[in-house]
Amino acid sequence: MPVRLVFAGTPEPALPALRRLIEAPGHDVVAVLTRPDAASGRRGKPEPFPVAREALDRGIPVLRPSRPNSPEFVAELAEFAPDCCPVVAYGALLRDALLAVPPRGWINLHFSLLPAWRGAAPVQAAIVAGDTITGATTFRIEPSLDSGPVYGVVTETIRPTDTAGDLLERLAISGAALLSATLDGIADGTLTPRPQPADAVSIAPKITVEEARVRWDLPAAVIERRIRAVTPNPGAWTMIDDLRIKLGPVQIDTDTPESLPPGAIQVDRKNVRIGTGSEPVRLGQIQPPGKKLMNAVDWARGARLDAAARAS
Repeated sequence: MPVRLVFAGTPEPALPALRRLIEAPGHDVVAVLTRPDAASGRRGKPEPFPVAREALDRGIPVLRPSRPNSPEFVAELAEFAPDCCPVVAYGALLRDALLAVPPRGWINLHFSLLPAWRGAAPVQAAIVAGDTITGATTFRIEPSLDSGPVYGVVTETIRPTDTAGDLLERLAISGAALLSATLDGIADGTLTPRPQPADAVSIAPKITVEEARVRWDLPAAVIERRIRAVTPNPGAWTMIDDLRIKLGPVQIDTDTPESLPPGAIQVDRKNVRIGTGSEPVRLGQIQPPGKKLMNAVDWARGARLDAAARAS
């Protein structure tokens, strides 16, 4: 008999796992739990998140409670009689009453090698830290943050030019296979979770828009990693004069003989450089207010920056 699943997830990176579980034999996704629709676009019209759209397109019931731990929703979930609830980036904490509904528990796919980078932004944190290896972990959810016993892991190399979006896209695919295999192992009794080590715990809280502002007094290598870590979301940005400019990934410039003070801007025919706490960096694509992404040199040429212009 197929294992009855209620899949909990919200954003795009959860889609590979949802699709795999829907299509794999032995699994029966009877409902999807996701966050309530959110305002989108200039008109602010509520729109379903990617996981909700996928489920609706496939005719799967969608549960969008504003208070998932309320007694009313706990009772609603119990009516679906799930054997297990797989979770990928759902976006809400789950309390004891909800965790007790499926007899085989809630199994989370987390995009780090636990206990490293527990929290909402593990991919971003790994890039900021300069890690060269990361991965994904399946574990049984407990009330405390990402601390439950582990079923399995996959590893992934962090490439020198990876943005958070690049890395998360690969982890979403390899993690989907891991989650499916984990659920198979739980169903046939071949997998037993093991406790996480008590040491080597690190935390990866959500990165706010304000924290994505570039600090030009930091070393170039730190700035370069931080920008990649917040690309595409929430997006690195800086102020140039009175303009808020969104930045794509930058390159460390080791060829410029003269140093630039932090935030100082140097423009020539082929490059826009900004000084840091060490070497300058070369800007790639930028997005001025109200415009699309464009080459930094093209923007600087049209903007006619004053010689005293600085990034801050």
